[in-house]
Amino acid sequence: MIRRFLVGILFFLLISCGKNEKPIVAFYYWKTIFKLSQTEKEVLQDNNVSKLYIRYFDIGLQPKTQEPIPISPIRFKENVDQFDIVPVIFIQNKVMSLPNLDIDDLAQKTTRLVEEMNTKNKIVVQEIQIDCDWTLTSKNNYLKFIERFKQLSKKKLSATIRLHQVKYFRKTKIPNVDSGVLMYYNMGTIANDSLNSIYSQKIAERYLKSLKKYPLHLDFALPIYSWAVHIRDQKVIGLRSKLNVSELKKDANFEKIGTIFFKVKKSNYKNGIFYEENDLLKIEAISSEDLKEMAEDLNENLVQPPREIIFYDLDEFNIKNYEKNIFKQVISCF
Repeated sequence: MIRRFLVGILFFLLISCGKNEKPIVAFYYWKTIFKLSQTEKEVLQDNNVSKLYIRYFDIGLQPKTQEPIPISPIRFKENVDQFDIVPVIFIQNKVMSLPNLDIDDLAQKTTRLVEEMNTKNKIVVQEIQIDCDWTLTSKNNYLKFIERFKQLSKKKLSATIRLHQVKYFRKTKIPNVDSGVLMYYNMGTIANDSLNSIYSQKIAERYLKSLKKYPLHLDFALPIYSWAVHIRDQKVIGLRSKLNVSELKKDANFEKIGTIFFKVKKSNYKNGIFYEENDLLKIEAISSEDLKEMAEDLNENLVQPPREIIFYDLDEFNIKNYEKNIFKQVISCF
């Protein structure tokens, strides 16, 4: 009797500990050269980060032949021995939409390039991630590619998942991977309105309840980046990254005309971009409150807790927009 009682207590304690286990903090690294700044190193150290998801290369189409090619492979300027590295391969959807795509050839070349980069930089990996916003048109090619790539790489495989692929998974299907990462951003349309295309709680609510029905384990990627939507004559003409709002406020060529809008008072060049008089810049950013709101909403709609929260992306410019302990605050919501 006493033995059963003790076993029962032990079981209860194990369950309780499991519930209290928080996800780890990880980051995406999305530059073409791997070299950490002092600020970036400090953030990794302060948050006990041991895992980095590093974009190795994109796969796009050669303009003339329309053949798949690797684009801008990363170069490592310092070693990554202290981190668990997950190579991320971003595949443009137009590649997977090719009607006569040689899937086996693409899988072999992709595997080979990842292996070559790992060998050259003395990196040993246990996992690879495929990032592709596949559609109903590209679904069949994508699912076949995942199958073949998994066979060839012999690694744990993860895939990025979008909100619409969660809600409509019976149509979009689920790739044969070990786990998924829900990209909890880029929810709206980039437009000349006052809405934030990176994150909208209102849009997210349409999909959140679907999380409980999704059969694949999901970790979450949350945004810490910002950009400015460049508008001319009421039309979007581009996205401008790494525009410092504080600098814009001090720049006599720009005038703040609302909470998120700046107007160009005088034509000028800034960071190599030409801004014409009367152009508008709409600042889209993610606040600390937004991040905590995302975490709380996700946590309320979970069946399984995430093992990782991955922030996109590790960059000194992004990090400086937040207080030092923001990442721990977000993790505490789960």
